[in-house]
Amino acid sequence: MARGGGMRNPANQPRDQQVSRKVSWLLRHGAGAEGLKLGEGGYVNVGDALNTRCLKALHVTFPELREVVASNDKQRFSMIPLNQPAIESESDSPSNYLIRANQGHSLPLSSTSLLTPITHQANNIPRTVIHGTHDRAWPLILQSGGLRPMGRNHIHFAVGLPTPLSPSSTPTNPETEEEPKVISGIRRSATVLIYIDIRAALNAGISFGVSENGVVLTEGDGEGKLGCEFFERVVGRGGEVLMEGGVMPEGVVVDVGGWEGVVGRGGRGKGRKRGGGKRGGRGGKAVDGEREGEAKDAVAE
Repeated sequence: MARGGGMRNPANQPRDQQVSRKVSWLLRHGAGAEGLKLGEGGYVNVGDALNTRCLKALHVTFPELREVVASNDKQRFSMIPLNQPAIESESDSPSNYLIRANQGHSLPLSSTSLLTPITHQANNIPRTVIHGTHDRAWPLILQSGGLRPMGRNHIHFAVGLPTPLSPSSTPTNPETEEEPKVISGIRRSATVLIYIDIRAALNAGISFGVSENGVVLTEGDGEGKLGCEFFERVVGRGGEVLMEGGVMPEGVVVDVGGWEGVVGRGGRGKGRKRGGGKRGGRGGKAVDGEREGEAKDAVAE
């Protein structure tokens, strides 16, 4: 399949979605395969990004990229001047700007340069922290003993529910008593909602941070896991309670080895390796890595 395509980036998709998906893959997963190195905070030069094979294949222009960044409803990207004091007015040169994905990376990246830490001292602990998943994944989450990054750097959470999912009982922000505006962090197609006791997790030494677009993120504990004991409540889309108070449902046995046998060690799919498959030739690994990155983006925001 030609580069720039892929099952999750079909040619019949709206143009802005094609560009957004390709930019997401590049900045979250594929920079190394395209000859880019993420700088401080995950930024790369816009001119360099536009010169990569995956964006050149789509003939992405600088004005088009700026529009995608500005109009993305989940605010997935940030674009800043390369040297802000030196640019008093908007420049037309892409080399004068930097761009990054605000979260969702599988590439090595320091959390401290990307996220604002959530701490008791900073008094910025969100009242509501939710992970959205699907019915088919819920038994596997229980089997593994908790949530895991699944090939990314972090586990993703929202601070509320998107409007189509949001019940009238969604907790409000304790400081403002206003319902938080949820931009990203949970898919509207989620059928299982896992509410996290973030204070208990913080007290247990698990670090959390928040991205520029409001997604709560954690790397989990030393094993890369946020254990089921921190699941305050788990409900199905219809309101049925699946779990409460961190108590495992009756009959559930944690079997990490069995879980790895289903999804593959590290949660990247059985028999898969990050960034490649078995395809050979120039660009083969990059194409397979691109498909894998798009698959990661399909299960977490």
